[in-house]
Amino acid sequence: MSKAKKVSPASLIWFEIPADEPARAKAFYGKLFGWKINPFPGMPDYEHIDTGGADASPDGGLMKRMHPTHSITTYINVPSVSRFMAKVEKLGGSICRPKTAVPGMGYFAICQDTENNSFALWEINTKAK
Repeated sequence: MSKAKKVSPASLIWFEIPADEPARAKAFYGKLFGWKINPFPGMPDYEHIDTGGADASPDGGLMKRMHPTHSITTYINVPSVSRFMAKVEKLGGSICRPKTAVPGMGYFAICQDTENNSFALWEINTKAK
């Protein structure tokens, strides 16, 4: 019997690794940690990183680096991307990419903290369009 993991708010839910050469990074992480890295359905040039099954968490993505300072991005689960975007700005952070839908999965926003570190907010919502 498999139990679905309940994700609590503000928990790490996903990560993305940018790479100059995704095939090289795929080989590196696959051999280093034994991660299974395969194409993500419906998203060209994006790979799904399976970190090891039901007990391992979180899974992630591997993608082509978008700009020279593009670093690993962690996704934090929150109940409302809009509400947390406002909190980010109130606390002195900034919004790099506003609320964006991932159809059928949820919404995300890319933010920057007061120390210039990037992170993403993620809101699960199967009705996202």
